[in-house]
Amino acid sequence: MIKIYPYKDLGTADYGWLNAHYHFSFAHYHNPSRIHFGKLRVINDDRIAPNTGFDTHPHQDMEIITFVRSGAITHKDSEGHEGRTEAGDVQVMSAGTGIFHSEANKEETETTLYQIWIFPREKGVKPRWEAARFADRKANGSLPLLVSGRTEDDGKGALYIHQDARILGGQLDKGHKLTQEILEQGYLLVSNGEITLDGQRLEKGDGAEITNQGSVEIEALTEAEIILIDVPK
Repeated sequence: MIKIYPYKDLGTADYGWLNAHYHFSFAHYHNPSRIHFGKLRVINDDRIAPNTGFDTHPHQDMEIITFVRSGAITHKDSEGHEGRTEAGDVQVMSAGTGIFHSEANKEETETTLYQIWIFPREKGVKPRWEAARFADRKANGSLPLLVSGRTEDDGKGALYIHQDARILGGQLDKGHKLTQEILEQGYLLVSNGEITLDGQRLEKGDGAEITNQGSVEIEALTEAEIILIDVPK
């Protein structure tokens, strides 16, 4: 079963420096029917103005994944980690027992990103942060694996999270078709372009829940970039 959530119908917030679209309840946006999707708690589609960002703030017991779509974000945290993540790259942070961090757009242009929160399978882990550049993100038969906490994915080059979930993402040329396996249940995001998902049209910014089926058929109607979050119920 597929249920589409158009970009125009998402929750919104405009703080001047930050323009956000919320796929689930977050901050001042509350939708009782959109609290979480299995172990997936947050997807924020953020646009961050130049030379602004999220000031230092705390987190605990959450896996926080950032997929940078354009520009770059600079991370700094209380564990001594610091790094700059550019467009197309991914960073993960396990908040665990507690961590303070800031996320700054130190660029002269707007930065756009997806902020994804996933509930961990165990609480109280040691806080950690890492980032990676995925040089080849072209889809070829299936979407490239970016993030995973599944034992089966050890050694596949994915960033690690403390949950039996995985995030795949990649670029599709116009006309490219693929069959993507769904292990648990999926939430698909169209980062750029237009696609069909089992024949249903999605555009840039749209999201879709995928439940009770083991695969989906994806076709790129234009050059496109998509992300698939495959999470336990």
